[in-house]
Amino acid sequence: MATSIETATPSFKRRFMDLLGKPWSGVVMLLVFYLVLLAVFAQLSPFFLNANNLLQIGLNVAYIGLMAAAGTPLIIAGGLDLSVAAIAGLTGVVIALLVGLGVPVWIAVFIALVLAGSIGVVNGLFTTRLKLNPLITTLGMMSIVSGIALVLTGGGTRPLMIPGFNWIGNQRVIGIPIPLIIMVATFFGLWVLMTKTKFGRFIYAAGGNAEAARLIGIPVERTVIILYVISALAGAVGGTILGAMLGAAGPNAAGAQLLTVIAAIILGGTSLNGGRGSVWGTLLAVLILGTLNNGLTLLNVSSFWQDVTRGVVLMLAVSLDQLRNRALGD
Repeated sequence: MATSIETATPSFKRRFMDLLGKPWSGVVMLLVFYLVLLAVFAQLSPFFLNANNLLQIGLNVAYIGLMAAAGTPLIIAGGLDLSVAAIAGLTGVVIALLVGLGVPVWIAVFIALVLAGSIGVVNGLFTTRLKLNPLITTLGMMSIVSGIALVLTGGGTRPLMIPGFNWIGNQRVIGIPIPLIIMVATFFGLWVLMTKTKFGRFIYAAGGNAEAARLIGIPVERTVIILYVISALAGAVGGTILGAMLGAAGPNAAGAQLLTVIAAIILGGTSLNGGRGSVWGTLLAVLILGTLNNGLTLLNVSSFWQDVTRGVVLMLAVSLDQLRNRALGD
């Protein structure tokens, strides 16, 4: 009997590690966890499982999902963008100030997008040409962008109640909120980019082994710079949507969501070592984190405990990522 137990335990461990090593294992585990989460909250709250509440979850996480979607291929390629939430805040501020000066709102949005793209180029150049650590570079950029937004507004908020603009954040198409449609379309577009194009293969090659990728002619630096620009633009679009939803712009409007963005990417199975991950895993993780917030709010759980919950989920995700790295032999 003792021998049987001794042989069964390592066999179970080996099978578990083999399962973690499958490319699809992360997404499947997240899907199962999400379904369990839905079932638990449906049992605990009679208000949880209805169409309006589920669509509200999607609406609330739409701008977060946009930033997380664009951050996924960047981390796969070996980069990291901590300035994306600050860019979202600055975007709303720039739009509000330009509109206040008499600039038409959509021209103001275009100018804000160009500004965000320029910030992405700077992030990319500093990390690829000057070989600076992405964490330090984008942390510094986050401080610069947040500081500029505070200087421009004096720390206050600016109104963004503009006819012909707020519909982006508040209207629905066949009952589905427009921000949710934009988020899902972004995830689908990035999935196509990453899996059906040559540029997508460049992303995985750059993050898997950058030196080997250079030797076979892959433009690693250009790939990473483009991904930084995409991340910054996603932050700007997220900031635009958030401003349209709230009818106001604040310098720190999206700053508190940076941890959620990073947590969603890691929880979604994207390796911090680069070379591995998928946008669908990130989408599931965004929905899980949004559902946790919604469910705990319906149960009258304090927002302080919701922060604790997000931190625990992030730590579990990082632990699982390390287990998967061992299973894959990284």
